[in-house]
Amino acid sequence: MSRAMQCQSCLPWGSWTQLRRSLPGSSGTRSVYLCAASVPGTAGSTFLRKILHASSISLPRGSVRYQGGSHERSIQPRSSGHGLSQLRNVASSDAIKKHQKSLSAWFSHQPNEERQFGPSFSLDAVHVDPVIRESSLEEILKPSPDLTIQNQLQQPCSQVISLQNLFDVDACGRQVKNVVLYGTVGTGKSTLIKKMVVDWCHGLLPRFELVIPFSCEDLSHSHAPISLRRLITKKYQHLRDVMPMLGTSNLKVLFILNGLERLNLDFRLAGTELCCDPNEPVPPSAIVVNLLRKYLLPEASIIVTTRPSAVRRIPGKYVGRYAEICGFSDTNLQKMYFQMRLSQPGCSGENSVSSSSGEQENLVEMLSRNLERHNQIAAACFLPSYCWLVCTTLHFLYFTRTVPPSQTLTGIYTSFLRLNFSGEVLDSTDPTNISMMKYVAKMVGKLAYEGVMSRKTCFSEDDLQQCFEVEMKTESELNLLEVFRSDVFRFFLTPCVQPGKEHTFVFTIPAMQEYLAALYVVLGEKKTLAQRVGKELSEVIGKVSEDVAVVMSIISKVLPLRFLPVLFNLLKIFPRYFSRLSSKDRDAIAHTMAEELFKEEDYYNDDVLDQINSSILGMEGPMHHPDEAHDDEVFELFPIFMGGILSRRNRAILEQLGCSIKNLAAFEIAKAMKKTVIRNSRKGLPPSELMDYLFFLHEFQNERFTAEAIRSLRTVNLSSVRMTPLKCSVLASVMGTTCHEVEELNLTSCNLDTSSLKILFPVLLRCKALHLQLNSLGSDACKDIRDLLLHDKCVVSKLRLANNPVGEQGAQYLAEALAGNHSLTHLSLLHTTLGDRGAEVIAQHLAENQHLQELNLGYNSLTDAAALHVVEVAKKHATLDKVHLYFNDISEDGKQALHSLRMDRDGVRALVFLTAGTDVSDYWSHILNVVQRNLPFWDRERVRQHLALILQDLESSRRQTANPWRKAKFLRVESEVKKMLGKLQHGTL
Repeated sequence: MSRAMQCQSCLPWGSWTQLRRSLPGSSGTRSVYLCAASVPGTAGSTFLRKILHASSISLPRGSVRYQGGSHERSIQPRSSGHGLSQLRNVASSDAIKKHQKSLSAWFSHQPNEERQFGPSFSLDAVHVDPVIRESSLEEILKPSPDLTIQNQLQQPCSQVISLQNLFDVDACGRQVKNVVLYGTVGTGKSTLIKKMVVDWCHGLLPRFELVIPFSCEDLSHSHAPISLRRLITKKYQHLRDVMPMLGTSNLKVLFILNGLERLNLDFRLAGTELCCDPNEPVPPSAIVVNLLRKYLLPEASIIVTTRPSAVRRIPGKYVGRYAEICGFSDTNLQKMYFQMRLSQPGCSGENSVSSSSGEQENLVEMLSRNLERHNQIAAACFLPSYCWLVCTTLHFLYFTRTVPPSQTLTGIYTSFLRLNFSGEVLDSTDPTNISMMKYVAKMVGKLAYEGVMSRKTCFSEDDLQQCFEVEMKTESELNLLEVFRSDVFRFFLTPCVQPGKEHTFVFTIPAMQEYLAALYVVLGEKKTLAQRVGKELSEVIGKVSEDVAVVMSIISKVLPLRFLPVLFNLLKIFPRYFSRLSSKDRDAIAHTMAEELFKEEDYYNDDVLDQINSSILGMEGPMHHPDEAHDDEVFELFPIFMGGILSRRNRAILEQLGCSIKNLAAFEIAKAMKKTVIRNSRKGLPPSELMDYLFFLHEFQNERFTAEAIRSLRTVNLSSVRMTPLKCSVLASVMGTTCHEVEELNLTSCNLDTSSLKILFPVLLRCKALHLQLNSLGSDACKDIRDLLLHDKCVVSKLRLANNPVGEQGAQYLAEALAGNHSLTHLSLLHTTLGDRGAEVIAQHLAENQHLQELNLGYNSLTDAAALHVVEVAKKHATLDKVHLYFNDISEDGKQALHSLRMDRDGVRALVFLTAGTDVSDYWSHILNVVQRNLPFWDRERVRQHLALILQDLESSRRQTANPWRKAKFLRVESEVKKMLGKLQHGTL
């Protein structure tokens, strides 16, 4: 199946199935521009409060243009001096230069969300253009065909036009003056206009001598009459010297009107009078209408950006060209975006350029492979906004190393919605003026929540109708729904590309379903009919009671109507009673969050961070096809997002989007949830579920709540969890809210490295038992462990480093730690490639230690001399009474020497073989259990040889004893060894 997608177009009213026309195909010509830009200057104009940054990417300054499959050709920035020479005086030329500098500085400004991509990242440095397709009003208005998703994916995108050619003559040879550029939410309209302005500022758009951008959102807030010239100088003071020439010369002017859907325009003469004088004060909407009519400044060029639902507000006779933004219709565009965005110098925030560069390249390669084999993510990344979300999520997963992490996953999704929906109302003509995000939370959130509760991710047309249309009762509600279908629907839902499910819809990004479901619940939209009626009635009674109370207090002083205040006070009980019921709703929200967080059926899945990583990069190795549905869908992010949305920062952002969550509501939910969460966390969660719990506490961003929850955790078992730098940062941050000692921290087989130990250092200091087995910790890591053990606040008493490549150099660091440490009592260096030299270094420093009780040097290739040396030192040690030396290269003579040791005489036990003279060792089961646990990580042939020697030793010792009880014990142990050897040979162990 082709990965290209058909172009989006304006969505007419029709069936939900007609919404499936989607992305442009890859066979058509595509345009990609990498545009140079200068260093940002001082702040300038106040244009465009909302800028989408989804398709801006930085590279070293240069200018290359890729046009489809044609050869590359460089574009040299051309000076606009020849245009400025037409101006009548030097003052006007200087004014325009100041205007260019001001616009460049303003449009070079980047929000906080972009600073994570490294200090070299600049939004105006490089830009990947989405595909722009020339359209027509007839095509916009005609009903969309009911096509299958396969046919849509295979249809090519014809009539592609570049940004620079939008004002070329049309098919009839007429010069185009007015251009309407439309696209659904997230396709990059504002970003494209931003690029156009920056191009002009740096001489890459010589067609125009003056560019004047306006925000229609800004204009919509002003209704006072104002002249065009006054309006321009009000926004751009430095253009005062140019205004006398406006409309009186051949000055080539381009007006940019961004976000036309925010203006209510009336092109009827009865509604908006004609005006051709740029000095005449008229309402701003009248200025826009007359500019588009070409009655005011007829020679000026105008480009309008709008959403599909507002395209018809401009009569077709006033539009020279319609152009639709079709997004990244080809995976090659997506790959180019990811390559440039994720390969920025300093993106990883590390000092080691070579290592971070290699990790970045590997990340881009894995993402590219998944785009090629996973059509669903390619369909999602059709929208440049979602490409930004994918890059930001990957940056969060792979390059977070600060404690606490600078971001939260919930914060990324909330910021993503702010970048796309900030200040947006669904329909400016509707009197309710409902914010677009509030409508989405109510309508799409309901669908998302019902999907989470029924554990499904695919939705049929009947599901959509049931969710969106069943409660539509008024004309206003139907109009809002039509605007939503046209402008917003495909931002959140896209046709499923899984074979057999072509007529269903899925959320564009799977995690977005869980985010919107969480938002739906936290906002309190999940209400029964009785709760909704009760709330409305309570609000009405509450408002009326305030006014009536004043009137009744006055009347009661004049007339003896004492019973009326009594009745009225009874009436006021209802709002108070309902407020108590609303607190029960918050208890229900807390209960839902706690219940979903500790679902037992999700206990043994991967942790949520690994699930997100797999959904973006795919799974390496044999697996089912990525588009195939799992047997049981998992929604473990749902409760985590609920907690994250309640954080103060995310509530502040959602407030800007029209989704208000009061401080009192957040406090009451946290209070109601506390007991349940802490009680469930004490039950002993599996490692992956415990990691999810820690991540939930991080997302919740409530330090007091987190501190109380962490105090109840005395044992932290994260064995086999892939501890990335992000997870280490989360663990360190969450555990850092308290100072209590941790009884045990199990980080066995967690892919730890030196950087992980540095991040976790404050946590490791407080752990009494520390398990670091199977982590490939070498000598560099041992240096950090040495610093840990020598720290004056270290409380580590048991340290297990088995199956790590410690080596001789690592042994030197650990020996230094032993000499100065005062807390360690048990040290396991089983199978750490010490060799004789490493063991001798350890033995040399043992005399300086006064607290060690047990030392495990098994499976380290020790010979007789090294083993006997260690034992001799141990005999003199004040507290050391047990040394493990099994599975080493000890000869028969060495064995006899070690067998002669007695605890009552020498003060130390040496665990070497399963025998102790003519008896079975008390530690035979311990030794065999160690072998069985570690067999997957040891050399099986070497283990087989050792077991054969053990078996011979057992048989020899059995023959030497005449005690029948001892013979029985020998036979039992021999049976266990033979059984283990048999399984080893057959590969079943």
